Amino acid sequence: MTITPLENPIEALIFDCDGTLTKLEGIDELARMNGVGEVVENLTANAMGHGGLNPKLYHERLNLVKPTQNQVKILGEKYIEHCMPDIPAVIQLLETLNKKIYIVSAGLFPAVAMLGDYLKIPRQNIFAVNIIFDAHHNYLDFDHDSPLVNNNGKRIVISQIKKNHDRIVHVGDGMNDYSAHDLVTRFVGYGGAFYHARVAEACQYYIACPSMSALLPLCLTQSEYEKLNKSSQCLQSLNRIEFRSLAGRIVAKENTD
Repeated sequence: MTITPLENPIEALIFDCDGTLTKLEGIDELARMNGVGEVVENLTANAMGHGGLNPKLYHERLNLVKPTQNQVKILGEKYIEHCMPDIPAVIQLLETLNKKIYIVSAGLFPAVAMLGDYLKIPRQNIFAVNIIFDAHHNYLDFDHDSPLVNNNGKRIVISQIKKNHDRIVHVGDGMNDYSAHDLVTRFVGYGGAFYHARVAEACQYYIACPSMSALLPLCLTQSEYEKLNKSSQCLQSLNRIEFRSLAGRIVAKENTD
């Protein structure tokens, strides 16, 4: 089907990190390092697909995991290693069109910032949760005042970003992302790493394939789209994606024909 482009250009894109920019759920990866993978994965799955995030859950997971400073650094390296297909090229392309790029994540700031550095996103545009270590680099605590440990935390941060940008596209995979859908010009659910049925069913626009190139027709005007280099990696990947109307929603899937 043909996608109707946006009539007016957006100014910024906000990406979730875990399960959106990268295939990993960071807390689950840290949990596996420390032998508590199954219990933490169950807590994470419930938060992302059902109940949402809250300080009690955030505290509970980190107290189970107790990551060291070095483990958080390793997580940042893994984020980069497992970056979603096409995302560096998509972000580079969007920046050539003068779009500001942000990361808003409930993940741990040191690891999220490492991925942001790799994607050349300015540190001042990266919002995540600070973690505190003791003198021996062991886990001590996290920033309990961060709004991002709450299910409505992204609403709070995006409301602040909106003071600088009127028109925004927000991309994410969890219910804490969808909670801010009414604040932005267009919310795009992403299921290329993890499929959360509740999110998919709520979204008007949903990417059900790994390639983030599917985002381009959803966040650009027709004139912006025509400026793209048709031989670029992103556009070549987009040729393998089709957009289907499903129960009133537009869903991007890989063309398997």
